[in-house]
Amino acid sequence: MASCVIGIDTGGTCTDAVLIDLAARRVVARAKALTTRGDLAIGIAEALGAVLAASGDEARIAGRVAHVALSTTLATNAIVEGHGAPIGIILIGFDAAMAARSGLAGAVPGAPVLCAAGGHDHAGNEAAPLDEDAVAGFLRDTADAVAAYAVAAQYSVRNPAHEHRVRACAEAIAGHPVTLSCELAHALDAPRRALTAALNARIIGRITALIGAVQVAMAQHGIAAPLRIVKGDGTLAAAELIAARPIETILSGPAASTIGAKFLSRRDDLVVADIGGTTTDIAVLEGGWPRLDPAGARVGGHRTLVPAIDLASIALGGDSEVAVGEGGRIILGPGRVWPLALLGARFPGVIAVLAAQRVDAEGETQAGRFALRLPGTAPPSLPAPEAALLARLGPAPTALGGVLRGPLARRALDRLEARGLIARAGFTPTDAAHVLGQQSNWSREAATLGALLFARSRRMLADGAGEEAARALAAEVAAVVADRSARALIGTLAGVPLDGAAAIVDAAAGGEGRLGGLAVRLAPILPVVAVGGPAPWVYPEVGRRLGCEVVLPADGAVANAVGAAVAVLAARAVVEVSSAGLGRYRVHPRGAPIDVADATAALALARRLAREAAVAGARAAGMRPGPVAEHVARIDLPDSRGDAGLIAATVSAECVAQG
Repeated sequence: MASCVIGIDTGGTCTDAVLIDLAARRVVARAKALTTRGDLAIGIAEALGAVLAASGDEARIAGRVAHVALSTTLATNAIVEGHGAPIGIILIGFDAAMAARSGLAGAVPGAPVLCAAGGHDHAGNEAAPLDEDAVAGFLRDTADAVAAYAVAAQYSVRNPAHEHRVRACAEAIAGHPVTLSCELAHALDAPRRALTAALNARIIGRITALIGAVQVAMAQHGIAAPLRIVKGDGTLAAAELIAARPIETILSGPAASTIGAKFLSRRDDLVVADIGGTTTDIAVLEGGWPRLDPAGARVGGHRTLVPAIDLASIALGGDSEVAVGEGGRIILGPGRVWPLALLGARFPGVIAVLAAQRVDAEGETQAGRFALRLPGTAPPSLPAPEAALLARLGPAPTALGGVLRGPLARRALDRLEARGLIARAGFTPTDAAHVLGQQSNWSREAATLGALLFARSRRMLADGAGEEAARALAAEVAAVVADRSARALIGTLAGVPLDGAAAIVDAAAGGEGRLGGLAVRLAPILPVVAVGGPAPWVYPEVGRRLGCEVVLPADGAVANAVGAAVAVLAARAVVEVSSAGLGRYRVHPRGAPIDVADATAALALARRLAREAAVAGARAAGMRPGPVAEHVARIDLPDSRGDAGLIAATVSAECVAQG
């Protein structure tokens, strides 16, 4: 093997690693470890070591690794859960309405905010002088209370001078990392740029720690190759760049899965359905590349300006918690728990507990449910209820009936789980698959006992009910998973609201194929490439119901890690052109604006500057620059010819790594 790459993906339940021979386009080895949400680096290091061991010659392989690529949930999880370092926010040229519209109060509650005079207009002219005294005073007042700063100025994408001056001042006075909105996004929407910068600033410390831990693990295994991170748009970036811009890794996992599905299926036009432990993510690739969300990535209820793939994500996975809804019907999620099959395989004593609960005549309400403490370090101070509950839990599972004593304990458990300190376990679709013989990697005995306990709680089955009752319950759960999956495909690919079409969707997703005297078929035009651990037992039935082609590629269970390994390094640059008055134009690179006499010359200069900036960005990331692709989006006067009617233009250039 001349050279190889390692891809690692941290999912909700498992961290996957693959070793890929790029020349042969094949997966050489694969491995899994449990994701340790309290400290992602633990699971990543375990997966890295396991995949090298699975290669058969760790020492030889380690020296031939061209790079290690990581797809990480850290940024997404931190934002969704509201975690991160304390930050200060400096808004330049914002009025009260703009500050309120940013959503900063909800996204980073309690963060000190300064609204200072300054900013520019749409043409890049200074709208008001920067109030440097106010900025310096704010920095001195907050330096000991925060760990980073976020800075956003009105129209800074047209002229970033004020943001750059604030950064210099902050570094001189406080010495903390500073995120500038103009370096993360090119949109004129200053409130959303401010939100994007603030979220980024909060998580810099976390991503820096993760990168350092992964690099230590690489060194321990003799890997001296570069570490790269998958961004939300499906491209790779050097770890050093992501350390300053971690928010660009939002939706890193789904982006990696789309790239991995394309690589494994060897198709360019496809629908990717990635069903993992926690979610099902659906994306469309046309011409070999996923569509990007024009509005920017949404995470944790916040709409950022981060470029990311356009996907639909629903809370449906192999580890979705199975529960009872109204009328006794089965519902899934949105909570995620560890499958009982996994628990029984890792902790055989759980099987004895389940068996005892099965014969317990009292049939306690928490039967079949457990909690366990996850690896990682607990925060130095926890509220008393959480600290007391955490002290009662160890690395081995504890039956929930023994620790949940009233609503206070339940709320404490929820808070510990949200912080990634503990995990819950219960009956899941993965357990149903084990009962039905569609999955066999963990303990079928634990899964079957869990099915019987769930069936008893739902239907008050007699104690003698056995295998047949477990299979019936498992089949019902599998049918609900297929139905939800089919509905997700229909809703995503329709591209329009399906309100009022419920009966038609029911007929198609349910697999009946008829509504009264009508034949009903809602089938994807493109083939559905289904990846993720549960895909082989979920999507054949989805394909039958919808009457569509379903492709289940080999190694689809680790498609996210494959996508991380084979994603391309790319550097992007954007240069805008605006009107500066009759017959004059202004070009806006990252620095000061440049006045140009006519539209054609302005466009030519913008294209050249964008290309140069993309190539420079590639070299800064340690890439060997390859082809540069350009795209020009322009606004012209109606019925104008050539460049004479140009009003504005955005020139984008992307440089892809060579070789």
